[in-house]
Amino acid sequence: MLTCSKIYRDIPLSHRQPRHPGRCSRIHGHSWTITITFAGDELDENGFIVDFGELHYLSDWIDENLDHATVLASDDPRLDELQALAASGLLKIHLVDSASCEGIARHLFDVFSAMVSENTEGRVHIVSVELHEDSRNSALYRPDPTQQSSTETVSEKALARLSKGHDLGGEQPLGRDEAHAR
Repeated sequence: MLTCSKIYRDIPLSHRQPRHPGRCSRIHGHSWTITITFAGDELDENGFIVDFGELHYLSDWIDENLDHATVLASDDPRLDELQALAASGLLKIHLVDSASCEGIARHLFDVFSAMVSENTEGRVHIVSVELHEDSRNSALYRPDPTQQSSTETVSEKALARLSKGHDLGGEQPLGRDEAHAR
């Protein structure tokens, strides 16, 4: 297996930990960095695992969903108030299961895995997503391969979540076809 990584830097993004007893419960921002590690057994006709110049679908998704956005947990107790601010144009909200650095890394892994699998026709998969919220703090999500069945890949799990209406990529529940149109 060969691997390569793509790094997306300086993504202005805020979040909050609503149940944190300290200042992390307030909306606060960082200049985030996302490192995606790809893997595959076969190289393409150019000798690449992935052609970095063809990953525009990932950078487009990042720009559309994360750039100057606020990541919130879907069970945030003040979600209604925050959605009212979004409706007024003051916030761009991206909902996830957990708005911690770790939770966001896992969310991005799920979103990007489905996209990469589709765009490489299953030839390439994502090994890990590392998320730096600043120069001192980071989280790495790499699924445990022993937790995957031999017939179901992480990308298939992400696609299954999409087909059930779970939103892996934004504010509104998406159907499978809508999610792939991104």
